[in-house]
Amino acid sequence: MSKAEELLALHLRAESIPVQREYRFGAKAAGGPGKGLRDRLAKTGLKDWRFDFAIPDQMLAIEVEGGGWTQGRHTRGTGFQADLEKYDAAMRLGWTVYRCSPEMVTSGRAIDTIKAIIRMGEAA
Repeated sequence: MSKAEELLALHLRAESIPVQREYRFGAKAAGGPGKGLRDRLAKTGLKDWRFDFAIPDQMLAIEVEGGGWTQGRHTRGTGFQADLEKYDAAMRLGWTVYRCSPEMVTSGRAIDTIKAIIRMGEAA
């Protein structure tokens, strides 16, 4: 877990927002982990993708995007494309995907936005 993810986990806990870490949404959508998962994923066109954080009952995924200033995996061509495919699959399954940077976590903007998204979901 990155330092930004650790900090966001603290913010979420402080706000009593229940999340699941490393939520395997691809596996869940393909019938859950366990025997035959690879075949089920292949049949559905999914991969064993994970979210950094998830609130499954609200279908809210939270991703802390790192490497923006260091040419990390998520900002190079192949990694960037793979992330877009992951987010596309998640949204096709009905997930809202909130992406934030480590700077947004550190400043408190990420937790404020997450709380706003949750409030909007409760009002709907």
